Amino acid sequence: MPDSSEERDLGTFDLTVVGGGAAGLWAALCAAEAGGSVCLVSRKPLAESASFHAQGGLAAALDPADSPDQHFEDTMKAGRSLCRSSAVRALVDEGPGIVDDLVRRGMNFDREPEGTLSLALEGGHSHRRIIHSGGSQTGREITSALAQMVADSDRIEVLEETSAVALISDGNRCYGVITEDGTIRSAATLMATGGAAALWRRTSNPWGAIGAGPVLASAAGAELADLEFCQFHPTCLSAPGTVFDGALITEAIRGEGATLLDLDGERFTDELAPRDDVTAAILAQTTKQEGEPVRLDLTCVDPARFPSVFQLLETAGFDATTEPVPVSPGAHYMMGGIAVDLDGRTSIPGLYAAGECACTGLHGANRLASNSLTECFVFGRRAAVAGLQEVARVMPPPRDWRFDPPQPPTREAVWEFAGPLRDATGLSQLAGDPYPLARAIGTTALAREESRGGHRRTDFPDTDSRLDFTHLIYRPDGEIELRRWD
Repeated sequence: MPDSSEERDLGTFDLTVVGGGAAGLWAALCAAEAGGSVCLVSRKPLAESASFHAQGGLAAALDPADSPDQHFEDTMKAGRSLCRSSAVRALVDEGPGIVDDLVRRGMNFDREPEGTLSLALEGGHSHRRIIHSGGSQTGREITSALAQMVADSDRIEVLEETSAVALISDGNRCYGVITEDGTIRSAATLMATGGAAALWRRTSNPWGAIGAGPVLASAAGAELADLEFCQFHPTCLSAPGTVFDGALITEAIRGEGATLLDLDGERFTDELAPRDDVTAAILAQTTKQEGEPVRLDLTCVDPARFPSVFQLLETAGFDATTEPVPVSPGAHYMMGGIAVDLDGRTSIPGLYAAGECACTGLHGANRLASNSLTECFVFGRRAAVAGLQEVARVMPPPRDWRFDPPQPPTREAVWEFAGPLRDATGLSQLAGDPYPLARAIGTTALAREESRGGHRRTDFPDTDSRLDFTHLIYRPDGEIELRRWD
């Protein structure tokens, strides 16, 4: 029998967007501006999503000395021969136009004294092409502005502080969403629920980033992809036993000259190499130091450029203006998620996804820094436009299934068995975890018998060139399929 929430009809819309981060807010705006009726479901109040905490910026080839082709090459290189080239091409070609659109809407990005956009350098980029807002407060500024635009739209109904608990699906099509407050019918449903890096005990993400979107989509019959690839950010604050452990120290600080030091105060790696390389170097050096964390020297960086970072470090008890601070990697970004095409379509008609919960294949095995916010805008718009082409269908009775968050032992298991270094023994244990996404991560990571990007197997330390551009698709029945994307 349906519970009370199912009995409450919350209306019928052209598009339901689940998630109030950058991808969800932007998709809702794009759909509304195209004439669609939109319902936006957000677990938190608008502008309090994971996107809100993003310290990085938007990557786009804006400098005359730069080009989309160069951005393309940097992204493909960082992705370790696994990026879907067509997705990369869409991002680099459409990214500059997205920035122009945001500027026209009044978005305040950092500028040079002469008035041009300030372009920063981050790891893996061959040119300065990262735009920020408020130094390390880009996520805060962007999501706050988008949230206000959504609130001002008369075509968007916002349901805040409620969660999606199931998708309405017969296994062949999605018809809408069941929330804690009632049922929403829609011709198209777009998942924009964010990532799953908080499944790892040590993470830079807010604790709500547990992969709800992929879990809901898989239960509805959709395929997932690339779940074995999680990016571990190299420079998270090392402060064990405190609430500050895992706090992110943005890569842009390394772009402005911050250096990584061993216990003797000597540099030991290229701070602006792709993140997987820097993470591997830190792990190796930490092992040499018998577990003592390496240090990040920020003393050459102007605190006025990154006020929120320096304030956080001061609150945590570190004076970063006078001494290096201890850092170690933390789970940061899921390259995998709900398998989608370049317009956000999943394997289930009527169901779309965008942002970190989706997997276009854009990031391959290792995300290039600051491509993720650009991804939210490029593919959020594409998914919104495509979703409006769906035609409403008669909704079947909802299935008796509800989302159940992971328990604390799952977070410990994911960190222990699918952390920066993993092997078959641990992954086999994770493949039996009660939380569906942890189980899927363990299963796919076990199947990829190589090391590539964020996926590092101690029992398979080499990269297998036969798996170049080959993605592991996790089917709803738990089976794995190898698939090549263009």
